[in-house]
Amino acid sequence: MTKVRTVLCFGDSNTYGAVPTLARTGRHRFAPDRRWPGILRRQLGSGWDIVEEGQPSRTTVREDPIEGAHKSGLRALPICLESHMPLDLVIVMLGTNDLKHRFAARAGDIADSVEIVVRAIQRSEAGPGGAPPRVILVAPPAMQEVDWLGEMFYGGAAKSALLGGLLRDVAGRCEVPFVDAGGIVESSAVDGIHLDSDAHRRLGLGLAKAVEAAFAN
Repeated sequence: MTKVRTVLCFGDSNTYGAVPTLARTGRHRFAPDRRWPGILRRQLGSGWDIVEEGQPSRTTVREDPIEGAHKSGLRALPICLESHMPLDLVIVMLGTNDLKHRFAARAGDIADSVEIVVRAIQRSEAGPGGAPPRVILVAPPAMQEVDWLGEMFYGGAAKSALLGGLLRDVAGRCEVPFVDAGGIVESSAVDGIHLDSDAHRRLGLGLAKAVEAAFAN
């Protein structure tokens, strides 16, 4: 019998598949086969079970004083790990929502927060046989300055441009594979944050290569 490997995609609205919009609160979502986890599922094939855990407005470790404490990725993580274990791999792509002006977080603070999430996975027993799952760390693409964002992400674009390099360092310290999504896709010019359909396709294909490489040996 062919072994089926399980991959948890843990992220925010760009893992959820939010459609770029000018509305302050977007409720539209790409169909499963157009979201990057769906592209990943199709590309990897039947030997892989892809679990989508994308939550709009999810942060790394920060409880949102406006949108709710449940937006903290670190708070949600143990639930997701235990709900879907045993997990062979967790793909983490977080950090964009930490750029919100209300959190006053520097790029370095956000990178440190991502590291906390990665190390929490590595300390878990959510992998096969009670071992920790493997991790692939993905740096989200830099956001674009768009007028509608107003004060919500004030100063965020400049900080987001630094995250790729900082998260590469985090991946090195944690000894996990790294993918810079900004080298594959760009955030939509419509809202400056979310990925359009073609970006989801390209990211899904790129991450499929990273997953295959992680399990090549």
